[in-house]
Amino acid sequence: MAGREREFRAVPASHADDASAEELLCLVARGDDTAFERLYDVVAGKVLSLVRRVLRDHAQSEEVTQEVLVEVWRTAARFDPGRGSALAWVMTMAHRRAVDRVRSAQAATRREDIAARRDVETPFDAVSEQVAARIEQRQVRRCLSTLTELQRESILLGYFKGYTYPETASVLGIPLGTVKTRMRDGLIRLRDCLGVTR
Repeated sequence: MAGREREFRAVPASHADDASAEELLCLVARGDDTAFERLYDVVAGKVLSLVRRVLRDHAQSEEVTQEVLVEVWRTAARFDPGRGSALAWVMTMAHRRAVDRVRSAQAATRREDIAARRDVETPFDAVSEQVAARIEQRQVRRCLSTLTELQRESILLGYFKGYTYPETASVLGIPLGTVKTRMRDGLIRLRDCLGVTR
């Protein structure tokens, strides 16, 4: 295709050979480079014009036009003259490619917008949650320091380390009833200190 890349321009029909676009496309399907060059001259300007109407961007229009013409070269054998003209086949291909490019650009814009919103929202949420957790931890530590040692140890073992009442009583070496009472009294004091309402 390197030799076939050229500036897109419409070439008057008199400069194209006497072969019709259909005949040229059939020759292209057989790998005829010269036929492709002649077909290129016939359709390139029309393809570019159609694509530019859809995309409204000259650089992208040239790129899509090049993609369409490469696709024509690769898929010429799929052309069926019984289903329409060669020009209609090429122009349908061009229109589809242009619309695909528009949809792809719209989808990319949507993805970028969603990602940008996530990037903005996530750090704020993460920071606010971390700050709230640190504040709560400081409050809990401060309130724990207001408890008696036995209340504090009972609550730390039972609520923060997951010990049962009997396990807590065993570790502290005190009766089960005393553990329950100390925990209850300690939790009431913690609740009041933290300002938790029932």
